[in-house]
Amino acid sequence: MKGWSRAIALVLTTATVFAMAGCSSASNEAVSNASVNSSVSDSEGDTPKSTDTATESSTQDSADVKENDSSGDIPSLRDAVDKKLGCRIGCAITGNEPWDPKLWNLVTTHFNAVTLGNELKPDSLFGYSVSVCPGTKEAELNGETITVPILNYNNPEKILNKILKWNEDNPDRKIAVRGHVLLWHSQTPEWFFHEDYDKTKPYVTAEVMDKRLEWYIREVLTHFTGEGSPYKDLFYGWDVVNEAVSDATGTYRTDAENPNEALSEDRHGNNSSWWHVYQNEDFIVNAFRYANKYAPEDLELYYNDYNECDARKRAGIIELIKTVKEAEGTRIDAMGMQGHYSMDGPSINDFEVSIKAYGEVIGNVQITEWDLRATEGYDGSDEAKEEEYEKQRKIYNLMYYTLCSSKNAGINITGITFWGTIDTLSWLQFRSNVGGGSKTQQKQCPLLFDGNYEPKPAFWVFAEE
Repeated sequence: MKGWSRAIALVLTTATVFAMAGCSSASNEAVSNASVNSSVSDSEGDTPKSTDTATESSTQDSADVKENDSSGDIPSLRDAVDKKLGCRIGCAITGNEPWDPKLWNLVTTHFNAVTLGNELKPDSLFGYSVSVCPGTKEAELNGETITVPILNYNNPEKILNKILKWNEDNPDRKIAVRGHVLLWHSQTPEWFFHEDYDKTKPYVTAEVMDKRLEWYIREVLTHFTGEGSPYKDLFYGWDVVNEAVSDATGTYRTDAENPNEALSEDRHGNNSSWWHVYQNEDFIVNAFRYANKYAPEDLELYYNDYNECDARKRAGIIELIKTVKEAEGTRIDAMGMQGHYSMDGPSINDFEVSIKAYGEVIGNVQITEWDLRATEGYDGSDEAKEEEYEKQRKIYNLMYYTLCSSKNAGINITGITFWGTIDTLSWLQFRSNVGGGSKTQQKQCPLLFDGNYEPKPAFWVFAEE
């Protein structure tokens, strides 16, 4: 029982006795073999919010690098996971979260990678002008002059500048960034697909959309990872395409996933205007082709999806990966298993089968948005919380053990990222129509730290070396 006495000594303030870490030895804990279909019906779904009001003062900077009084004896996740699994461990941050000193302390103490939850999505880079185009200008693309919408990098740069400063001040504890995301059916303004960038006008042709897609990918990757960019060494990889496979069919997501969702909506939760323009998967292949064209060779390029352990959807994702790999001029370096799971699924068997299936076709596998939706009926009371935390610990334990055993079996696990930091700021606490989130008012506790910034039992699954 490696680390058992140490764990007890370190967590006297909690009511639950923690078990050993998930990968240190074979586990005899069991988890429900319920269907994966109960896990999530929508993905990520962070409520879009601007960081325009976020400001950084010298007082905050000073507070940021201080250790929390409560974290002095708590081991660092980034060190423990590196020793155990040999990969990055990250979290998602968004909005004003990096300017919360206690939260920033958790990020810098425990994680060596972050994903910006919203700031690098298309709607953010168009300044959250989702109803109308924010204005246009002329641009050159492959010797042709085209009209393009104006991009606004303010939202991500506020956070990226803070990370740069941290890295400069702490060269031995640097944080890397995952770009998220270039092409997604959701949080991409509808006007982007129409003539004159006006959603009341007809859709453009696939040929015109190709030019817009290449321009957009070129501009974003060049701005953040090109020579001369202050951020060029900050990014380790980028999600090129997100959630292009249908839950309902296991084939490509179309423009009719939800018949009650009009394509005229400013942003979509389910239906794909990308598909509406192309009527095939060419836009997916082209996105990887353009990303490969403009990305530095050392910037990894990913496909990312949820409900990825469902057998039918898994088969569709694998076909997408194969199609991209076989196309001329493309590059795809890893499969991002989002990991939006629940207390009821997926089963550990489905989780393991999926890791190995993706590993066989692409080599590198990552968990990119990990969290656990609460048990149905969980009410957040002290009594329910103690029981829920222990259930959660067991599931994280078995999944982490499975990742470790998969790596030992030859699958290259290159990163794990949790979708948030503390429970109270999880996307599952909020409802969004552009990507999921909470379906009810039920309490949620999906992450490793509670609302008081304290480690939960599940924390110790990953903290024990």
